[in-house]
Amino acid sequence: MPLDVLIVDDSAAIRKILQRVLRQADVDVGQVYEAGDGLEALETLKRHKVHLVLADVNMPNMNGIQLLAQIKAHAEWASLPVIMVTTEGSQSKVMEAAQLGAAGYIRKPFSAEQIKDKLANLF
Repeated sequence: MPLDVLIVDDSAAIRKILQRVLRQADVDVGQVYEAGDGLEALETLKRHKVHLVLADVNMPNMNGIQLLAQIKAHAEWASLPVIMVTTEGSQSKVMEAAQLGAAGYIRKPFSAEQIKDKLANLF
């Protein structure tokens, strides 16, 4: 079954790179939705059912940690896997994301192999 994916990053270039890397990782990708921040992501989630969210941590308006908290607090989305993708290396951010229910954490720059490994554990 193809995975419908929401990619959330304030950089359009990173969103495109993530799409390409998902395909290089042989992930059966269906529809890909994009959002530039957490607020846009929540609006997208209200309109479209997705199977996976890849979210940057550092974004304007609503960051990835805040987005993760909103997703996990919403009954309809609580089981939705969210993988954090970021340059943020601090252990406190990793721990905060894990405590909120993140399905994984990928540091930029990332490879297709890293994405594939994270997703293999999920699906």
